[in-house]
Amino acid sequence: RVDVLVMTPWFAPIIWDGTFDSAVLDAQFRNTTIGLTVFAIKKYVVFLKLFLETAEKYFMVGHRVNYYIFTDRPADVPQVPLGEGRQVVVLEVRNYSRWQDISMHRMEMIRNFSQQRFLHEVDYLVCVDVDMKFSDHVGVEILAPLFGTLHPGFYAAPRQSFTYERRPLSQAYIPRDEGDFYYAGGFFGGSVPEVQRLTTACHQAMVADKAKGIEAVWHDESHLNRYLLYHKPSKVLSPEYLWDEHMLQRPPFLRKLRYVAVPKNHAEIRNR
Repeated sequence: RVDVLVMTPWFAPIIWDGTFDSAVLDAQFRNTTIGLTVFAIKKYVVFLKLFLETAEKYFMVGHRVNYYIFTDRPADVPQVPLGEGRQVVVLEVRNYSRWQDISMHRMEMIRNFSQQRFLHEVDYLVCVDVDMKFSDHVGVEILAPLFGTLHPGFYAAPRQSFTYERRPLSQAYIPRDEGDFYYAGGFFGGSVPEVQRLTTACHQAMVADKAKGIEAVWHDESHLNRYLLYHKPSKVLSPEYLWDEHMLQRPPFLRKLRYVAVPKNHAEIRNR
């Protein structure tokens, strides 16, 4: 591909259609088990059925997958037919009154369960938002010790326009002359030990911020961007892996839309 950036300044590959060979990679990762984490808190359980059905069609097909569903409504988790070697694991957690708190506590919960379960059960963790659907192949080409995804709203934007946390008081602070990319909070992952390190660091930073009465501008996403600035990801996923067709016009170089937002009324779902 000569029409897109395929390498970061620190020589990590940026994954686009046409930059990998699925057959070679499938063989390489043949004995790998992948954990896919989503949070379906409160009314967000309504997104689970489509999420799971499309994951069965497109996500890590032919590989062992544990779907880790964090929810406060375990009885509402739908029964979806699963392929061989794939299972749904329901992890009951509490909810919070504010959606921002739910968002920020994701890091803490992933950290806690990494220690308790994920380290013993899976090789890699993929952490995504639930109000989405898979619409094309998402496979082992994304797997790496640590990966982040280019935010679809900022992939072609200059650094000055990135909505990093700019207040020095916050642990998520990034100075204006620093930053490589703006990463999306809705799709990141890596090996379980690396994800455990990332989520631990982000959780501790949020606790420190809270003690000072400050909340980062984009909550856990702000802390994720700070972490990935100083702990460079070994792979970066292109916006093919996170796209919103209802908010963004698709550019010609985006050949595939692999994981896309489902239309929704944010206010209605967040406040129930």
